[in-house]
Amino acid sequence: MTAVTAAEPEDLDALSDEQFRMHVRKWIEENYPAELRNPPQRLHFKDNKPWYMLLAQKGWLCPNWPKEFGGMGISASKQLIFIEEKERWGCARLNDMGMTMIGPLLIKFGTPEQQQYFLPKILSGEHIWCQGYSEPNAGSDLASLRTEAVPDGEHWVVNGQKIWTSLAMDANWIFLLVRTDKQAKKQDGISFLLVPMDTPGITVRPITNIDMADEFCETFFDDVRVPKGNIVGQINKGWSMAKALLSFERIGSGSPRQSAYALKRLKLLAERMGAWDDEQFQERYTKLRLDLEDHKDLYETFVEKVRRGETLGPDVSMLKIHQTELYQRITEAMLELSGEYGGQLGPMEGNRELNPTGLFLQSRPSTIYAGSNEIQRNILAKNVLELP
Repeated sequence: MTAVTAAEPEDLDALSDEQFRMHVRKWIEENYPAELRNPPQRLHFKDNKPWYMLLAQKGWLCPNWPKEFGGMGISASKQLIFIEEKERWGCARLNDMGMTMIGPLLIKFGTPEQQQYFLPKILSGEHIWCQGYSEPNAGSDLASLRTEAVPDGEHWVVNGQKIWTSLAMDANWIFLLVRTDKQAKKQDGISFLLVPMDTPGITVRPITNIDMADEFCETFFDDVRVPKGNIVGQINKGWSMAKALLSFERIGSGSPRQSAYALKRLKLLAERMGAWDDEQFQERYTKLRLDLEDHKDLYETFVEKVRRGETLGPDVSMLKIHQTELYQRITEAMLELSGEYGGQLGPMEGNRELNPTGLFLQSRPSTIYAGSNEIQRNILAKNVLELP
């Protein structure tokens, strides 16, 4: 697939936000594969590769990366606009761990050799990354992780298990949090390690979700030997880098996109089921719509901080809590309204955009991933409200 060419401004960051939005919107609408709009489940790399490569060809794969590393060099403000426009058009989420997490981390903390080797391969699609954070007994309490890396000559020997490794079956590299000092305080004995997935001793097993998707995996490490040069940053100082990545993940999971998409589907479903003019439904729908508007305002307060270049504080956890719980309330209303259709997986006949059961099931884990909402409330209580 070849991208439609259009006159490209010399400096996209010099455009006003509105000019930039219109420029990005036009290109996405002209070039995004129609058959990939609003997919009901997370796509594998073989399915979304055409879109990945179109963005790579355009030079738009990693908008927030500096130009010297192959990015667009745009501001945080325009990065958010870019994300919003992709979400507006229903673009599928890519295998984006390399683009949004390990790439920016290497730009900030990696050695010149690591940057020169890894970054171009992310941009070309040669390296697809997955994230090795959570473990069976270390999810929201991530600092309790037990996967360890022991030095042996010029290598680290890794043993342990990671779980919920998103799209690990598509990846050829994984970034790991590993314990490198068992005697240190748990946050202080963790290092950040880069591991090729074809290394002997790595086993990946897909996990079938309740909606029959296979996005997640469990990943096992048995005497996996990794060169010592694959550590990012200082040994035993990986926790600070992990926290930096989690802050970005939480503003992403707090985006109104999921709830806004679900609310539009709720309206379509109500019209199809003949409930749109029902007074009780209208009251419930209006409350949900007002909750969404409130959330958009909350989200904008954090977006403005990003635009000003400010560091996000622990109060960003409010976004994740409010968005995911609203998403669940909307999809619960969809399931109740769908009647007999609520017992089937997949889109309703005649409208592939209506998949009430699928959306309901997708909303269930949203309050768990990226740090459970219980943990987020503890963060707010301790670090914002200063409760004991």
